[in-house]
Amino acid sequence: MQQTDKENYWNPYIAGACAGLVLVLSVWFTGKYFGASTSFVRSAGLIEKIFSAERVGRMDYFVKTVPKIEWQWMFVLGILIGALVASRLSETFKLQAVPDMWQDRFGSGIIGRAIVAFLGGLVAMFGARLAGG
Repeated sequence: MQQTDKENYWNPYIAGACAGLVLVLSVWFTGKYFGASTSFVRSAGLIEKIFSAERVGRMDYFVKTVPKIEWQWMFVLGILIGALVASRLSETFKLQAVPDMWQDRFGSGIIGRAIVAFLGGLVAMFGARLAGG
């Protein structure tokens, strides 16, 4: 397993404090908490709207919350862009289908990794939506 230089990583306490500060500022200025699960549902609504706008317009959820690109959706996009920029600046960016830790433990099979990742995401998203997030 390849070891990376630990000096390239942020101190987790500083990173956590920065994330907390962003949350406080978000609530202070907008009155809303940031999150990702609502953006996922709205993105699904936007994609489905391309194929059947009439059907999306009849769904109870989308009658209350019209699927659109708004600040929370842009926040999720910012997470993706910020992570990419941070990994490039720290020179830790590595594109790989199977992470080293997974490969060491379970082997290099991409299909199994994809299935487990999908199921884990499904469970996490279900829990987030169940909790109202």
